[in-house]
Amino acid sequence: MLSAQRLDDNPCRPRHFKPPPCAPVIADGAAAEFLDTTRTRLLLAAALFALVFMVVAGRLVDVVEIGGTADTRVARAKLIAPQPPVRADIVDRNGTLLATNLDSPAVYVNSKEMLKAGENPDEAAQAIVKALPDLSPAQIRSKLASGHSFAYLKRSLTPRQEYAINSLGIPGIEFSPEERRIYPLGDLTSHVVGYCGVDNIGQAGIERGLNPTIRGNGQPVALALDARVQFILKDELQRVISQFDAKGAAGIIMNVHTGEIVAMASLPDFDPNHPPSTNPKTETSDDKERIFNKITSGEYELGSVFKVFNTAMALDSGVASMTSSYDARNPIEIGRFTIEDYHGKHRWLSVPEIFMYSSNIGSARMALAAGAERQRAFLQRLGLLSPVPIELDKVEVARPHYPTLWRPVNVMTIAFGHGIAVTPLHMVTATAAIINGGILHEPTMLKVPDGAKVPGTRVISEKTSDQMRKLMRYVVEFGTAKLAEAPGYVVGGKTGTAEKNLHGHYEEKKLLSSFIGAFPINNPQYVMLTLVDEPHGNKESHGYATAGWTVAPATSRIIQRIAPLLGVAPVDEKSPEIVKSLQIESLAGKKIEDY
Repeated sequence: MLSAQRLDDNPCRPRHFKPPPCAPVIADGAAAEFLDTTRTRLLLAAALFALVFMVVAGRLVDVVEIGGTADTRVARAKLIAPQPPVRADIVDRNGTLLATNLDSPAVYVNSKEMLKAGENPDEAAQAIVKALPDLSPAQIRSKLASGHSFAYLKRSLTPRQEYAINSLGIPGIEFSPEERRIYPLGDLTSHVVGYCGVDNIGQAGIERGLNPTIRGNGQPVALALDARVQFILKDELQRVISQFDAKGAAGIIMNVHTGEIVAMASLPDFDPNHPPSTNPKTETSDDKERIFNKITSGEYELGSVFKVFNTAMALDSGVASMTSSYDARNPIEIGRFTIEDYHGKHRWLSVPEIFMYSSNIGSARMALAAGAERQRAFLQRLGLLSPVPIELDKVEVARPHYPTLWRPVNVMTIAFGHGIAVTPLHMVTATAAIINGGILHEPTMLKVPDGAKVPGTRVISEKTSDQMRKLMRYVVEFGTAKLAEAPGYVVGGKTGTAEKNLHGHYEEKKLLSSFIGAFPINNPQYVMLTLVDEPHGNKESHGYATAGWTVAPATSRIIQRIAPLLGVAPVDEKSPEIVKSLQIESLAGKKIEDY
């Protein structure tokens, strides 16, 4: 008899087991109570988070919209607003950095926060002034105690200043990111590049004239200026000031075929990193003198350099030829004026002699032969009666001054550069057209790409331009500018010494001496104007303060130093080709009387 087995022990039958419960089973009443408690806790947590959010939002509104005056609210808004576009770098034609940006934060105070933290405004002000000694303790203290949410203490901090303030650990003293415009070469290019204010807005020079372009352009702005040439020009001008105890000096160098300004200096000048005040309440006469650009803003009666235009007008119009002669034996009396020569020859002079010996009498008679209408139209054609178009703000570009009624006396005085006032920029731009073959190009402070076609307007014939180059060479060889010679560079030019017109009266002892020169004059590449304001004669100049003794020698030195940098190679000035190209036929074989 088989023994009986438990069904659960039968391996042939499936087993059905329930897993043990994971937790004790809760009765229905207890479950409802547990869910109610959980829901209550969640609601309390949500209410707490909502309260915290409302407090933060309220504080933000208080800081941004309510705290402080309208001005401080605007200033605070600027801190959280998108920053303005970074200003583009400015470089010279060779890539040398002239202007760039550096991080330079501002420091401001949240007075509410500072006072709430229990800080003493007097003690905090004293600590801040030690770190920033240029600030006023009284002004700082008033800002710290104002109770406002925002007030600038100082902008454009140096890293050392930022570290010193941060080390104080004063609650409520905060920093905002800003950039400062930096000029690595300092005063070298101050009147060309200009400078910016604390908001990085251009205030002068290219910074002001091209402000929208520089602010909205990430690419460097390349100027025509060559920093090496600029240094030499400024160095020699400073030497002239020291040598002749002058009030100031200025110079400009231009490419005659493109209008590019490769150097421009006006002395005295300033450091654009620390520009002089332009506030009428604090500005001094020294500030005005240093920030004033003589090249573009100064309007002067430039004297005999204007004979370049008078002679070109007479030749180009056919009124005179290179063989024409005019009576220069005696001074000209007209009304209350007497026109006479500085070193008169007291004889009839040919056109080359009038130019070479700088005869006022001969120039006046030549202008009278041309007439007022022709003279005025010619000067207008050269751009001498309108502001010069250039990449500067119009407030930095002076308008020329000339007579409303063009009477005979005006015709004669304008012939030798009196009675009409123009800027040195006018002078150099028009002279470039006179010697480059007769094409007037607008001046530019921006680099012209290699091979670019530069627009221009014909103002005189090629023949007249060729004649004027010969005349300008004779001035340096035999006339008033012998000291402008730069061996190997074939210099040509014209001197000018004018008495300054102050309040309608000419001051005999206050001179403006200038020289317009070009090299090499047989194939002009560059034209240069140098001037010195109120020079005084010395032992070396035999007591003279005229252009032939002051800026003509300076021009010689400048050309010899800059020509190699500009790629102008020296030549044999006595070679038959060069001598023939510059020879005036009417004077060929004749002994030329020394000036």
